[in-house]
Amino acid sequence: MRVLIVSDTHRKHENYLEAVRKNQPLDLVIHCGDVEGGEYVISEAAGCPVEIVQGNNDYFCDLPREKEVQLGKYKAMVVHGHQYGVNMGYERLADEARSRGMDMVMYGHTHRPVLVKEKGVLVINPGSLTYPRQEGRRHSYALMEIKAEGEPRVQIIYL
Repeated sequence: MRVLIVSDTHRKHENYLEAVRKNQPLDLVIHCGDVEGGEYVISEAAGCPVEIVQGNNDYFCDLPREKEVQLGKYKAMVVHGHQYGVNMGYERLADEARSRGMDMVMYGHTHRPVLVKEKGVLVINPGSLTYPRQEGRRHSYALMEIKAEGEPRVQIIYL
């Protein structure tokens, strides 16, 4: 299973389209919010199922604020993260995911990539494909591969 994880595209699709093209075939795309009305482009370009949650800049939409997604034998919580105070750290979000029995949590909002294991929960922030904020300000996304009966292998990829 190959899963492309993105966030904070803010209705600018060029880098997203490049990430999709470079990583085909994909089994799933997960967008952690702030699509700003770009749901159609995100979904149509993927060529596979797409899960999108609402970000703090996704006004007047019917996207869910959170989703629970089954990835093989793993359960993932997908949120934008602003409602869990991720600007101050991901610990509260990781605690919430663990309390719900999740194996991993994926979020955005900070525009900074994160890939850590926190109290048994894999915490993934793919960064931003549009407005990166980490040192060096490189556009980023995450790619997860899960082999049959294997552990998820996740990498942050920079454009």
